[in-house]
Amino acid sequence: MIDFRERPFLVIWEVTRACALACVHCRADAIPRRDPRELSTAEGKRLLDMVAGFGAPAPLVVLTGGDPMWRRDLAELVAHGTGLGLSVALTPSGTAMPTRTRLEELRDAGLTRLAVSLDGPDPETHDRFRRVRGSYAYTMRIIDNAIDLGLSLQINTTVSAITLPHLAAVADRVASWPVSLWAVFFLVQTGRGMGVDPIDAATCEATLEWLAALSERVPFGIKTTEAPHYRRVLAGREALQPAAPAPPRREFLKAPRPVGDGNGFVFVDHVGTVCPSGFLPLACGSVRETDLAEAYRTHPAFIRLRDADALGGRCGRCEFREVCGGSRSRAYAATGDPMAEDPLCAYQPGAQA
Repeated sequence: MIDFRERPFLVIWEVTRACALACVHCRADAIPRRDPRELSTAEGKRLLDMVAGFGAPAPLVVLTGGDPMWRRDLAELVAHGTGLGLSVALTPSGTAMPTRTRLEELRDAGLTRLAVSLDGPDPETHDRFRRVRGSYAYTMRIIDNAIDLGLSLQINTTVSAITLPHLAAVADRVASWPVSLWAVFFLVQTGRGMGVDPIDAATCEATLEWLAALSERVPFGIKTTEAPHYRRVLAGREALQPAAPAPPRREFLKAPRPVGDGNGFVFVDHVGTVCPSGFLPLACGSVRETDLAEAYRTHPAFIRLRDADALGGRCGRCEFREVCGGSRSRAYAATGDPMAEDPLCAYQPGAQA
């Protein structure tokens, strides 16, 4: 079992904030050009050395953005990480930049997984969310090339008031591909996402129940991001009914215990600032000045986020606080206090007592 006080399960590195898309929910508030202050290739390699320095089992590394494809040194960075024994994944944007040639270079460098965003089942709904016409077509091309090249594939989908009506249709599209994991992100109103309406707590609960039921009959894994109460929903279903034979699952890397903001999870932005998550922009040092492991293990913000007894409101009273803990990012976005209760959770503590 990983001790999340010592090492995270997941390290996200925002390699650039540049992106050609203008997505309505973008937490990074991405920009149309690269920032000259970005970590250099040499600094990026040192960051990957720091990740390996956490020791075994080494964290999974995800290179994200903006659009990481804007960096020409991506294959070099992936090869350096895999040479250290790290599993390295990538989240490209749905543009023309992830060509088959570049995807092949990344595969040959040892890329573990490609994670592609799909927020609508057709061009109209997806492109409206991404605010660039043609993004859906490019996304389909990336998926087709990834499958043809034998890359492990993950689909990311954001849940908001805009996308919720299309979620079941997106699930059908996901089921049509050899996807290992469907990662469902529940909107946090930060960055450009401040202008997007979230779903309410009751709708979230119904959506989590639907995802839990779906997970029992599909061959791909389903995980939620910024909706950790999915774990409570799964636990409740397991308690109410005997476990049905699960369908054969495609292989994917899975955390051995629940992961939350700053608790098994650490984010490094494009200029090297360390944060508990990309949705929780609390600066906790810089990898240009501090070792990543030192920031993760010793910064007071990280230590507090790993203390379930420090949670406030309903989260602090909840019997599921150790396996859920609520979204610390959403609590911060809603109240300015990362330890406040998660407003997207409808559960009343003690309801299952």
